Amino acid sequence: MPLALSRLPLCALSLLLMLPALQAAAADAGDHYPVTLDNCGTQITLEAPPQRAVSIGQNTTEILLSLGLADRMAASAVWIGDVPENLKASNDRVPRLSSGIPGLESVLGQNPDLVAAQFETDVGPRGRIASREQFASLGVPTYLSPTDCVGRLYGGDTNPDGARTRAFDMSLVYREIQELAEIFNVSQRGVDLVDALRAREARAAAAGAGMPGDLSMVWWFSSAELSGDAWVAGQFGAPGYIMKKLGVHNIIKSQEEWPAVSWERIAAADPDVIVLGRMTRRNFPADDVAQKIDFLEHDPVTREMRAVREHHFIVLDAQAMNPTLRTLEGLEVVANALSRLRPTGASAPDETP
Repeated sequence: MPLALSRLPLCALSLLLMLPALQAAAADAGDHYPVTLDNCGTQITLEAPPQRAVSIGQNTTEILLSLGLADRMAASAVWIGDVPENLKASNDRVPRLSSGIPGLESVLGQNPDLVAAQFETDVGPRGRIASREQFASLGVPTYLSPTDCVGRLYGGDTNPDGARTRAFDMSLVYREIQELAEIFNVSQRGVDLVDALRAREARAAAAGAGMPGDLSMVWWFSSAELSGDAWVAGQFGAPGYIMKKLGVHNIIKSQEEWPAVSWERIAAADPDVIVLGRMTRRNFPADDVAQKIDFLEHDPVTREMRAVREHHFIVLDAQAMNPTLRTLEGLEVVANALSRLRPTGASAPDETP
């Protein structure tokens, strides 16, 4: 004689009620896998949804958190700034191996079933942690962000940050979101997230329309030394995408991601606006925005620039200055700041008395 539901223990009753959903989820996973992707020239195959992913790079971590996958993440590493407020609670649930570059042993100690990396310099042919082949030989699949391999070059005559042969745009970030969502069998979450980001992109571009065509900018990420050459944005990275959307131009004509440029050269170009990277890391004095501004206002070369005299500075989270989920935040912040600053060439809107 079947037991009455009212007499089952509470835990058994809960499991019984959940059983149809669990069976459906298992069937869905079985239908979905294996998943095979061509990722940055490497074919990867996942036989099941990852349960202990390690994310190497802040943007990769923020994408996984935005997809609601904190419970499938064993650890994260490589951070340059704070996590957005809307992701803070879920991020607090994910152990952080290191804000900098973790050791291979540290990563393997998490027993990962996927290592997802933002930068080839961390997980690549000359990876500071290991190569993809090394991880594969240990049975750990790796995923590398398309933003760091599509149209991107390392080595040769480029600086350590690499160069781009084609301009970045947000389609590469959207591709990463969709591919990670497929890997974890949460494809609809990926669709929803991309749709929301595309809507933000359209709104920000519309809000920034009408900028003067001759408006010029330089983007200062950091420097090895405050008075030395500055690491500024080349023309094809995330800042280039933002400037193209807003119809302004970069004074730096370089395919390198972050070329080192002298302040004499920057001052000679005399940009209308200087965008300053803000970050919590402190590898160099110029990582600090306050020190950046103090240098610009007191150095005999830089203090004569129009943007410095008129205090046409835009402070932007460094994450938004790299090809990331946060690049849209950069587009929004810069568009709003330019409309407020009204630098050279911009005119105030007509006002009715």
